[in-house]
Amino acid sequence: MSAASGPPAGPAIRVLVVEDDPVAADAHALYAGRVPGFTVVGVAHSRASAVRLLERTAVDLILLDLYLPDGHGLHLLRSLRAAGHAADVIAVTSARDLGVVREGVSLGVVQYVLKPFTFATLRDRLSRYAEFHAAAGEASGQEEVDRALATLRTPQPAALPKGLSAPTLAAVTRTLRASPEGLTAAEAGTTVGISRITARRYLEHLVTVGRAVRSPQYGQVGRPELQYRWITATR
Repeated sequence: MSAASGPPAGPAIRVLVVEDDPVAADAHALYAGRVPGFTVVGVAHSRASAVRLLERTAVDLILLDLYLPDGHGLHLLRSLRAAGHAADVIAVTSARDLGVVREGVSLGVVQYVLKPFTFATLRDRLSRYAEFHAAAGEASGQEEVDRALATLRTPQPAALPKGLSAPTLAAVTRTLRASPEGLTAAEAGTTVGISRITARRYLEHLVTVGRAVRSPQYGQVGRPELQYRWITATR
């Protein structure tokens, strides 16, 4: 979305980043600040610091990690709702428990972004949220209400780099996830049925988007071969 093409033209949406990992918090703040129409007004590394920031700073949207050092993110959200804070929330987390997702929705979580993610993923979620946030007035009927909710709920997948296909990427991803000890490009290519060079392109893409890591594999004659390993979420 460009500054000239999307909503809104009015005041920027004020964002609070709540994330206990300082590196991740800085990255999330940097990402959000790069999206036209959004401005980051604060970063909190704990539930207590988030509460203090919200007492003195106007916030429209919270990017909320669910695992904080002094309490679960949803406990923070529940207390904010009880205190009358109406800021919308996008959960930025590795939590995949659908029970937690349901509870979050009931407390006003409008979207979930699963870690790890790319700038393009967050940009898409924020751009869609901006469209939803900018909607005003009375809907003409059910169709318009459905369209507004669809804008918020159905993000488009980020485009793949030229030359990569979604089915092959899915196959390489499944192969890598099924090998916790890691794979070389040659091993991945053999399993998927593609060349080593092609497999390496897909594996490098997974590294680029933060889904995998690579390291040299020593102990063989000649140059060490790169080994790729899927990043398993621990939070």
